Amino acid sequence: MAQSQYRRVVLKLSGEAFADASAGFGIDAAVVQRIAEEVAAARRDLDVEIAVVVGGGNIWRGMSGENRGMDRARADYMGMLATVINALALQDALEACGQPTRVQTAITMSQVAEPFIPLRAIRHLEKGRVVVFAAGTGNPYFTTDTTAALRAAEIGAGAILKGTHSGVDGIYDSDPRTNPDAVKYTAVSHFEVIEQRLAVMDSTAITFCMDNHLPIIVFDVTEPGNIGRALVGEPIGTVVSTA
Repeated sequence: MAQSQYRRVVLKLSGEAFADASAGFGIDAAVVQRIAEEVAAARRDLDVEIAVVVGGGNIWRGMSGENRGMDRARADYMGMLATVINALALQDALEACGQPTRVQTAITMSQVAEPFIPLRAIRHLEKGRVVVFAAGTGNPYFTTDTTAALRAAEIGAGAILKGTHSGVDGIYDSDPRTNPDAVKYTAVSHFEVIEQRLAVMDSTAITFCMDNHLPIIVFDVTEPGNIGRALVGEPIGTVVSTA
């Protein structure tokens, strides 16, 4: 049986990955269920500890609110609440698969989730539970990409799995959706990502990963089975590392 390359990982999912493909927003229950089944199968079959960071762009994006004249911090807090909705949807789908799951939020809301406590999150992971981190870092102006990097460092994860949802299966030197001659990278360094301004994560998240030697695996999460493939090291995307 194939084994995971890592003992513990953070899976980063954008909110758009949960959206109804035809509408581009909201939550598609079938999509969330498929992702949950893959996460549960990877946890069970590969014996890997999985934490998940979810975005909220399928419900609200802070930058969109700011562009319409809203206070940026208030708009970002609305986005954090949107991530909690997605986290609860994913928790419900995981529990339906028989996978024990805990949601931890950076903003205290004790009636729906636990507060984020690193040692408690690690203990949940060690007991075979999936932990879903919601509400970003709890601070405005930071993306959920930065949250994934921060949480990965805090819980001692071996890698970040960055699942894309736009049909792009890794990192390219230009947008393959508009440039048919775009070249795909199989491996690239954090510094090259920053230097070439490759679209992976925001610069804060990439710099944090570089400073803390956190590899990032970028792959297409919409392709069924790719979460497991990424964990066992199949060359399905792009690996960002310090090497």
